Amino acid sequence: MWNVVKALKGRRLRPAAIWFIAGAKSEGPRHEGARVRGPIRIMLSKDDILAALASVPGPDGKTPLNQSGAIDGVTIRDGKVFVAIRVHPARARELEGMRAAAEARIKALAGVASALVTLTAESEGAPAPAAAGGHAHRRGPETRAIPGVAKIIAVASGKGGVGKSTTACNLALGLAALGLKVGVLDADVFGPSMPRLFGVSGKPDLAPDGQKLKPMEAFGVKLMSIGFLVDENAAVVWRGPMVMSALNQFLREVEWGELDVLVVDMPPGTGDAQLTMAQNVPLSGAVIVSTPQDLSLIDARRGMAMFRQVNVPLIGVVENMSYFICPHCGGRSDIFAHGGARHEAETHGAPFLGEIPLDMTIRETSDGGAPIVVSAPASPQAKAYLAVAERVREALFAGAAQRAAPRIVIE
Repeated sequence: MWNVVKALKGRRLRPAAIWFIAGAKSEGPRHEGARVRGPIRIMLSKDDILAALASVPGPDGKTPLNQSGAIDGVTIRDGKVFVAIRVHPARARELEGMRAAAEARIKALAGVASALVTLTAESEGAPAPAAAGGHAHRRGPETRAIPGVAKIIAVASGKGGVGKSTTACNLALGLAALGLKVGVLDADVFGPSMPRLFGVSGKPDLAPDGQKLKPMEAFGVKLMSIGFLVDENAAVVWRGPMVMSALNQFLREVEWGELDVLVVDMPPGTGDAQLTMAQNVPLSGAVIVSTPQDLSLIDARRGMAMFRQVNVPLIGVVENMSYFICPHCGGRSDIFAHGGARHEAETHGAPFLGEIPLDMTIRETSDGGAPIVVSAPASPQAKAYLAVAERVREALFAGAAQRAAPRIVIE
């Protein structure tokens, strides 16, 4: 993802800065003399893209890019083309010209509405060749902490729709209310929610060094999200290497400053983003969010198993939408059942952090960009989040030192 030069607030970022283009609009070339009586859809294929890159020298400066073995992925959707080129991180700035040339060649193709070519990270050591009948072992890059950030926690769920992002947002604000310096990294690049939840819009500024971005800020919490860099309605269509490269940039090319806790709102599931976080930073632990119903609990189990597999401690489990209190009669209804997340936590030896109700006020304040922990801190709903935050703080700072990040070996 390095060296994707962008216009940000009327300025050109340096090649070593970031960042992204998603849904950029440009017109494909028209043939002179052609008469168009209506929209013409030109079907592009991967072969068309690779053929266009034959005239661009690859990383060695001689071999055509399409024959160099460096192309890590080609995605085409609705005339938008995304290409990832795998390079060594140390050569990123040097190969910016190759990246730009490849992007220009793709944009020149008829039928291309927009194009994004990115440079993605090559592993520090190439995987060893597989022995006969065996498998190659791929190891990730060396892990290291983020300067100034004391603790990093992941807020995750096995599936979408369980209120993970709302929980992450109010958990972060709860930790800030307890006196901690807090940041939030929105790692859900396909469905970023933090700009809306925190009521923040606009684009981040460059840091004074011209190399990093300054995080946005709301309610005393520092924020970074892909949602600040793309249109709210734009679809981000990236393959795994692009996602992993973007997350690494969010971690290391944002000026986070001094933080007690960086809360990472993970995308749902157990895929590239989760493995990237576990492999590249020393996570202090994970918070699993689930509703009490069986369908959600099945996926929550997978989430707990995944973090255990990569040696990330489980801080605990939150049962969201645990119960509903009728605002008219005061009667309680367990719409999604009740107590399932507590039972799963006990079964798997993980702490149970608390119950969050299914409540209209939580929904209204979240949609309105004024989360309930800050807009109604004395309310029962806010107190439920604050109780979870207190338990998380105790787990983080009660004694154990931050663990070293694991290496992941895939066989």
